[in-house]
Amino acid sequence: MRVSREQAAQNKSRVIDLAGQLFREHGFDGVGVADVMASAGLTHGGFYRQFESKDDLAAQACDRTLQECVVRWHEEVEAKPEQALRDIVTRYLAPASRDDPSQACALTSLAAEVPRQNNPALTESFTRALKGFADALAKVGPEDTDEARRQQALTRMAGLVGAVILARTVSDRALSDEILAAARKGLTAPLG
Repeated sequence: MRVSREQAAQNKSRVIDLAGQLFREHGFDGVGVADVMASAGLTHGGFYRQFESKDDLAAQACDRTLQECVVRWHEEVEAKPEQALRDIVTRYLAPASRDDPSQACALTSLAAEVPRQNNPALTESFTRALKGFADALAKVGPEDTDEARRQQALTRMAGLVGAVILARTVSDRALSDEILAAARKGLTAPLG
């Protein structure tokens, strides 16, 4: 049965969204094309009409999820610049972000895997996202100069991503909570 172009586009979009969740939850190597297609309720055979390869899907899925988050951060900064940094840090370092990688930022779930994937489009997606996140944070930092705000934004991004990764890594739940709390405090301390 042939599907319309509109239905094909909707199917592709659904596959990209589901792949983004599955990759964040299980990693790139923990998810196969068949897994993604089955989760979308589609046959494996239709995959190659929509994507060149699993690498292509990974790049598109990560790019979509990361860029959606970058856009949200910029919108938040524009809407509430005086409150945005504290809100972003608090939400990023919430226990829910640690506990559900499938719904968390792809940076915390997949960044360590990206260099091993040998996928230039994927690396470019993560690079573009990191720049976008840092640009958003640089707009709201309390520092005096553009250069200082940019440096602090990169430091905050490293702190956000690193804290979530470390909090997921340890077996001691109290220590994990302490890592998130310490990072929240440290990354918002200059705000008073």
